[in-house]
Amino acid sequence: MVTVVGLSADGALADADALRHADVVVGAPRHLALLAAVAGQERVPLPSPLRPGLEALLEEYADRRVVVLASGDPLVSGIATTLIDLLGADRVEVVPAVSSVALARALMRWPAESCAVVSVVGRDAAAVLREVAPGRRILVLSSDEHTPAEIATLLTRVGYGRSRLSVLGDLGTDAESRVEGVAETWSAHAPRLNIVAIEAIGPLAGVRATASWAAGLPDEAFEHDGQLTKRDLRASALARLMPAPGQLLWDVGAGAGSVGIEWMRAHPSCRTVAVESDAARAERIARNAARLGVPALQVVTARAPDALAGLPAPDAIFIGGGATRDGVIDACLGALRPGGRLVVHGVTLETESLLAALHGQYGGELTRISVEQLDAIGTFRGWAPLRTVTQWALAR
Repeated sequence: MVTVVGLSADGALADADALRHADVVVGAPRHLALLAAVAGQERVPLPSPLRPGLEALLEEYADRRVVVLASGDPLVSGIATTLIDLLGADRVEVVPAVSSVALARALMRWPAESCAVVSVVGRDAAAVLREVAPGRRILVLSSDEHTPAEIATLLTRVGYGRSRLSVLGDLGTDAESRVEGVAETWSAHAPRLNIVAIEAIGPLAGVRATASWAAGLPDEAFEHDGQLTKRDLRASALARLMPAPGQLLWDVGAGAGSVGIEWMRAHPSCRTVAVESDAARAERIARNAARLGVPALQVVTARAPDALAGLPAPDAIFIGGGATRDGVIDACLGALRPGGRLVVHGVTLETESLLAALHGQYGGELTRISVEQLDAIGTFRGWAPLRTVTQWALAR
């Protein structure tokens, strides 16, 4: 059994007895420096890289009483989550202290249900953009003293420059501080340990359309070279792919990455692997993902089906291009988890013929989607048809 003990920023322990009886105490150097010495007790700094180092460390001390230190609540973006993944819930005891998030909410007078919490500790700060909407309250666990300025720049770039920022530093200590300002004019210094409280002020629509989580963002929200699953078709595909918390999508022949990006915007725990053979498009997918608040999207720059080998099994797959390539459909069908969903789009007669045959073999739903948009015809107006798309959707 490993015990994870939370401690406040000033070193107050949630369970002092557990520490006194430990054979080994593991923690960040700043945590260990706050503790009084205990005779015969071994103090070990957290390893780097963390996860593989922890596995080796826990194996080394498997027969001893181990306490791991964590800031505040060890289950709020904390090490307890990693330990539970490694050891299982029945081998980890968690004793939380008051989290920095709780302290920040109290200082801001924000009820828990009124605000979102985003951690960018060791992560791309662009993840904040998924939460941005008019009137939205967001607490951001910063990576370091540079995070507030980075967030201010991101907010300004997407039309939320008037948003109010409060940087709450060293919460729960004698050095606690609060600095306030507006994103577009932000220039304040921040302490290394801080949380950024955001009161978002900006447009519901407009600049990059980051406010809505509904499927079918405007096409202009994405940088693309024409290889883009258009808005209405994207919404149709996502309705059948059915994003769900914690699930993984393969976006095969991803183009601009729009389907995989919207999959991840549906819930913070949704994941996407975008497979795209064109290097320039792969780079474009990464840029689109960051701008739309899902920078953790994984891009594989290679050609399917070979690129699919070794990828984690998906809960859903979208094939926007390359369905007729030998082995692509078979590899995708073979990889889907039970209950998985597959959606394939085609615009050529060859792909349509393939999808008709697959529907005959496997069933599912076969749909032809025609979209027309208003366009100018001289001084008049008329309907301009887009390419008709054949959509095959299959649920395992």
